[in-house]
Amino acid sequence: MPTLLRARGAAFVRLCLLLGFVSCTSLTPVSSAEEPADGPLASLVNDYWEFRLSSNPLFATRAGDHRFNDQLGDASLAAAEKQQAQRKRLLARAKAISAADLDEAGAVNLDILQRTLEDSVREYEFNAHFIPITNRSGFHIDFPDLRVGVPLETVQDHENYIARLAAFRQYARDHIEVMRAGIEQGYTLPAVVLDGFEESIETHIVNDPEKSLLYEPLKKLPAGFDPATCEQLTAAAKQAIADSVVPGYQEFLEFMKESYVPKAREAIGAAALPNGREYYRHLVRKFTTLDLLPEEVHQTGQQEVKRIRAEMEQIIKSVEFDGDFAAFLEFLRTSEQFYAKTPEALLREVAIVLKQIDGQLPKLFKTLPRTPYGIREVPDYIAPRTTTAYYRQPAGDGSEAGFYYVNTFNLKSRPLYEVEALSLHEAVPGHHLQIALQQELQGLPAFRRFTSFTAFVEGWALYAERLGLEVGFYTDPYNDFGRLTYEMWRACRLVVDTGMHYLGWTRQQAIDFMAENTGLSLHNIRSEVDRYIAWPGQARGYKIGELKIRELRQLAETELGDRFDLREFHDVVLGAGSIPLEILEKRVRGYIDAAPSE
Repeated sequence: MPTLLRARGAAFVRLCLLLGFVSCTSLTPVSSAEEPADGPLASLVNDYWEFRLSSNPLFATRAGDHRFNDQLGDASLAAAEKQQAQRKRLLARAKAISAADLDEAGAVNLDILQRTLEDSVREYEFNAHFIPITNRSGFHIDFPDLRVGVPLETVQDHENYIARLAAFRQYARDHIEVMRAGIEQGYTLPAVVLDGFEESIETHIVNDPEKSLLYEPLKKLPAGFDPATCEQLTAAAKQAIADSVVPGYQEFLEFMKESYVPKAREAIGAAALPNGREYYRHLVRKFTTLDLLPEEVHQTGQQEVKRIRAEMEQIIKSVEFDGDFAAFLEFLRTSEQFYAKTPEALLREVAIVLKQIDGQLPKLFKTLPRTPYGIREVPDYIAPRTTTAYYRQPAGDGSEAGFYYVNTFNLKSRPLYEVEALSLHEAVPGHHLQIALQQELQGLPAFRRFTSFTAFVEGWALYAERLGLEVGFYTDPYNDFGRLTYEMWRACRLVVDTGMHYLGWTRQQAIDFMAENTGLSLHNIRSEVDRYIAWPGQARGYKIGELKIRELRQLAETELGDRFDLREFHDVVLGAGSIPLEILEKRVRGYIDAAPSE
């Protein structure tokens, strides 16, 4: 369950309070750009942002706009067609604006907006909308998080929440309509990643509405609500769950069993889709934000695997292990000393690491976010098929913290030597620090505060893992091996993602390659490979982004010498939010050129 912790974790909650777990450092955010001046760009930016909010009410709520809090949105084929037409109109307006007529900040805003629209238009043209779910994400998996991701303070808040419950059945039918069209057009998920899909759906099909996860907010209503109002709200919620949520999930389960899974494609690669090879080349450019070919990405991955493998071999020698690389990996995967015996023990290790890194952040950063973060366990209904951890960004209006979700399922697959690298990636100085800062930036147009480029966001988080070396982490050689295992994991992604989706690799080839080169558990490797199969291209952004950030840091260190200040460099990298790597390079080079001489 994605609550902060279940009752069994009460001792852990007390530990968090004792440690002062939540990161609350408050410094003034960087102001990196001005709001666009009045004119065509300002009008376009405003219209685009309004389009994004109105077409995705759930996103609007998370972004802090509460006008649509009672809606889920229209996910039908007709709505998708209308949204594509609107994106094309917005893109035409963007292309009609000359960057030469704008100041530097305006030119960047135009570049990012145009790139975002072009990617979205192309995605639709490649029929990517026909596959709206993966094996670990989608409307059916995200919807139960509604109970922890929306305002629930006033009577109106609860009425809005219940209205969304009542809208779920149609929302599910819209997705079924789209996926059914996908079957007809030859766009489905690969069959291999759908094994065990039922659990994420069946858990929400309950006989008693009070047993639904979505009923939880009604179990403890605010003390100020009068008894009659409480009775009305609980009755309405039970009816919405019984009449909409449960039937919606039931219909989706039947559709998956009877129609979708039997027609799911056998081929795992995106290249097997209609026009698939061109589609995958598009995904390479989209997720890396660079003009790279799949073959180039594959080769970069092979080179990184070789480099990291050599560093891993050195650690094996340093601990005087009697055996080869494969034997050492087997030792790591099977030795009880590397695994927590209870979920509480794993979460305790995570909390301690995060409290330690909190204290080191001022050494690395001049600017820290005001928004705090916390820990939650990955919900049971997706834990067996999802990754080791993930991050949920804060609400845009500051009403909810960011959360680092830790997977406590199958503890034998969650080695403690990975905790330092994993926590630095998902929380601070990784995702939470970067994303919370971005949402707090002054002067950016709203769409920029909520724009996410995978190569930047995930590249930064991977770079953040390495920052631990500079502030006293990874002193234990096994933890350092865990760090390298995580870096190797991201390097392997470049190889296996391009291998499976473009070069004809099988799923087993990808599993074997990762098993031979990383210290990840076999459960995690299988889960990760299936993630890459279901979500082609996304996993490449991590390593490509990290390599670019490290390259730019090396450039700054070389050019500036004694004038280089790491804290200032990090302000430059993070001070414009998530941006394409080409724009990041221009930004860093401008910082170098503007640096005062000695």
